[in-house]
Amino acid sequence: MKKFFVVIFISAFFLTNVSAQFTKYVVKFKDKTGTPFSINNPSQFLSRKSIDRRNKQHIAVDETDLPIVPRYIDSVRLSGNVSILNQSKWLNQVCIETTDATALAKINRFAFVINAQPVKRGSNQPVVSKKKFIIETKDITSPLSPTGINDLSYGNSYNQIHIHEGEYLHNKGFHGEGMLMAIIDAGFYHYQTLPAFDSVRINNQIVETYDFVKNKVGVNEEDSHGMQCFSIIGGNIPGQLVGSSPKAKFLLYRSEDASSESPVEEQNWAAAAERSDSAGVDVITTSLGYNTFDNPVFNYTYPEMNGRSTLIAKAASIAAKKGMILLVAAGNEGNNSWHFISSPADADSILTIGAVDDSRVVAGFSSYGPSSDGRIKPTVASVGVATAISSSSGPIVAGNGTSFATPNLAGLVTCLWQAFPEFTSMEIIEAVKKSSSIYNNPNDRIGYGIPNFRFAFDDLEQQRILKNINTILGGKTIKIYPNPFRDNFTVLIKPENTSLGTFSLYNAIGKLYFSKQISFQAGQAQVVKFENLQPLQKGVYVLKFSDGKSQQSFRVAMQ
Repeated sequence: MKKFFVVIFISAFFLTNVSAQFTKYVVKFKDKTGTPFSINNPSQFLSRKSIDRRNKQHIAVDETDLPIVPRYIDSVRLSGNVSILNQSKWLNQVCIETTDATALAKINRFAFVINAQPVKRGSNQPVVSKKKFIIETKDITSPLSPTGINDLSYGNSYNQIHIHEGEYLHNKGFHGEGMLMAIIDAGFYHYQTLPAFDSVRINNQIVETYDFVKNKVGVNEEDSHGMQCFSIIGGNIPGQLVGSSPKAKFLLYRSEDASSESPVEEQNWAAAAERSDSAGVDVITTSLGYNTFDNPVFNYTYPEMNGRSTLIAKAASIAAKKGMILLVAAGNEGNNSWHFISSPADADSILTIGAVDDSRVVAGFSSYGPSSDGRIKPTVASVGVATAISSSSGPIVAGNGTSFATPNLAGLVTCLWQAFPEFTSMEIIEAVKKSSSIYNNPNDRIGYGIPNFRFAFDDLEQQRILKNINTILGGKTIKIYPNPFRDNFTVLIKPENTSLGTFSLYNAIGKLYFSKQISFQAGQAQVVKFENLQPLQKGVYVLKFSDGKSQQSFRVAMQ
């Protein structure tokens, strides 16, 4: 009974006193009873691309996808001097602006309302730190790499791409074509005129922009932080900067008000993430995080970095469940008293990104994991020290922060998914984790380590082969490809016998070049790679396979 009294007392206090302190509130609804929408007709509220993404991954449309009941929103709007700022169908709530205490009292009395509370957290933790994602920037007077790779002249971007062997994806023709990415950030200052974005403008790669802080379309005049992150992904100035996914299409959304720190920005972010989902986005990247606020009554504590407590972490976890890949900066708190990741870096089923330099040394500022419930955080790491970015005036500069590590990796993840569109978001995430430098011994600084996209590509390619083995083999037990080959070939085998099998390669006159022994289980498909064969001369060879009971021979040609 005492607990119940306290809840009522707090609510009464807010209704009579907070209007002088707060102007923005979240109104939480109980249900979606009486909605005119149906999960059986998702085209009413989701794009075709969004529906297709769910269908491909066998993700059902559910009640969280349904828009908020319109009459609930209308009732709140008409309750007094109230403006609806935005809404979250996933969390079934709207953000309102008002100083009308009578309207607040009326809203709280609605049978379909759980409560109307300031956008706040009800604790009195002291201010520990402030979010700082840009540590510093400095001019780059000469390219970090004098030459590019193949057709891409990366210039200053070379090291941040090469640390992941990201050029492996680019050289295979994957630059983000056909992929849709949302960047949710603090503003995209002068992206409409800066030279780094000439290509994305000319090629109409910016699909939509929206400012959830001011509820307007344009995002060109606000803070430069989002623009700098965007340049790491989509920038293209050959010989100076080439982004990690320069041919993707983009949604540019502003959710963060860089001039202040308030939990209303978490609600803005949720609204932006939902709009991304409804538009059919594949990947969301966000270099924002929250733990302390201008008003300490809102502050979070480390135990709440569990992926379940903060508004933004709840929204981020739902975003992941909708089949999008979400990448979030771990934060730059490693050297200060907070120390740990912020939110939504604590969300479940996402990639949380720490920072290293291009020599693989962990950045001291990069926030520590784990999440407070013990999950591995950060998940992986990328270059966040002296990262090549566009400045607000045009020249390419170097910047520090997990803010910049995150978009660099987001672009490469986008290219990887482009290469393997039949795989689910979680399968792509798992491949990225498995490819990383300390996958078998993760830690609280860089998680599973630094991803290698050549390894991730090969892993997914092997999975693709094994998923389609019967079609590829066409009734045979062994398939060799490519044939002819250049410097490597692959053998797909579904052995008839359990054995220690032997592959031997001979030239046309019977000279043995090498043998390879591999353990096989009857009926269990395997992929066997033969790599680094450049020392061989061009010509025809014979590959023999023996399992101790039978032997097969195959002609292979090096060109």
